[in-house]
Amino acid sequence: MGDIDITQALSKLQAMAAAAQGQSPQPASNGSADFSKLLQSAVDKVNASEQQADKLADGFEKGENTNLTEVMIALQKAHLSFQAMLEVRNKLVGAYQDIMNMQI
Repeated sequence: MGDIDITQALSKLQAMAAAAQGQSPQPASNGSADFSKLLQSAVDKVNASEQQADKLADGFEKGENTNLTEVMIALQKAHLSFQAMLEVRNKLVGAYQDIMNMQI
């Protein structure tokens, strides 16, 4: 199993979340930011994306002036953001388990 660069994975996740929200990605910091703050920020962005998609879907279901194409794109972006977050979580759990199983 190769080395996992958490900072690089988080910066990629943030770039994907920003792209999903139609924003330009912010430049990655060189590890100066707190890891928990970066992770919380990424989770918040994924959550915001899912809430926006749900809001658009609810508006479409209620017959508001919402385009079906926009709703489907927002739902797919939210789904992809969630899947990326899930993969990062799985990698973090795997790395944690590998560290815990190391012989001292």
